[in-house]
Amino acid sequence: MDVLLDILDTYVFDRFYASILPATNPVTAPAGTYNKHIGLYYPLPPSPYADSSTWKRDDIVRQTMIFATALYLIGSTIIYHTLFDKRVMRHPHFLPNQIRQEIRQGITSIPVIAVLTAPFFLAEVRGWTKLYDFADEAPFRAYNWLQYPLFVCFTDCGIYWIHRGLHYPPVYRWLHKPHHKWIMPSPFASYAFHPVDGWSQSIPYHVYPLLFPLQKSAYLGLFVFVTMWTVFIHDAEYLSQSVVVNGAACHTMHHLYFNYNYGQFLTFWDS
Repeated sequence: MDVLLDILDTYVFDRFYASILPATNPVTAPAGTYNKHIGLYYPLPPSPYADSSTWKRDDIVRQTMIFATALYLIGSTIIYHTLFDKRVMRHPHFLPNQIRQEIRQGITSIPVIAVLTAPFFLAEVRGWTKLYDFADEAPFRAYNWLQYPLFVCFTDCGIYWIHRGLHYPPVYRWLHKPHHKWIMPSPFASYAFHPVDGWSQSIPYHVYPLLFPLQKSAYLGLFVFVTMWTVFIHDAEYLSQSVVVNGAACHTMHHLYFNYNYGQFLTFWDS
């Protein structure tokens, strides 16, 4: 994530923030201040706008909230216009103005989730986790392949138990019920939940690199995959009828009946 931030800041966000929040008296930072993470792979000079905004690169809100909001809106919009079965919108449980309500709840939840996630995120971008840069830094060569199924199994098990706990009646009424307002969800429901609900189900993703080695490029790919998977399981496109993979069909059943398919990727935790 630190490498991605260097790239996005250089090519997109430095100029964007300089235009909307310009610094009145910009002070040029010393050489080598910026792009130290991407510099491990190849030299990337900072943009001429790196010091031109009052919202500095190391600002916590800038580092956490904007990217998550953009990924949610862009990913959900693409899936809505390409894969989402719009016949679902004729279902009697699909609410009037539901898309607008889902987006409103999503974009109001993400800033709170970003604040709650900030300690994990800062640990990741500032080198306090077991994330590593290059494949030869893995514990052993095969680990570069094993890290993917290990990540999926570890995080899915954690999410299963957290999600199941969110269905405990007193907790459900307070935290998880807003997400189940969408009985027939659209892709925009992927982040349309109470912010503490969304944050709690993301915890396993951030705990994994605190406990286990994980290559940074793999983590970035898995982060995007997890975000898009969350959108896919709300797209009503029942491509998989697998009894193991918790796809859109299984997750729609969860929204309808509430009492199984608590995992994110897999179904066998319910067995």
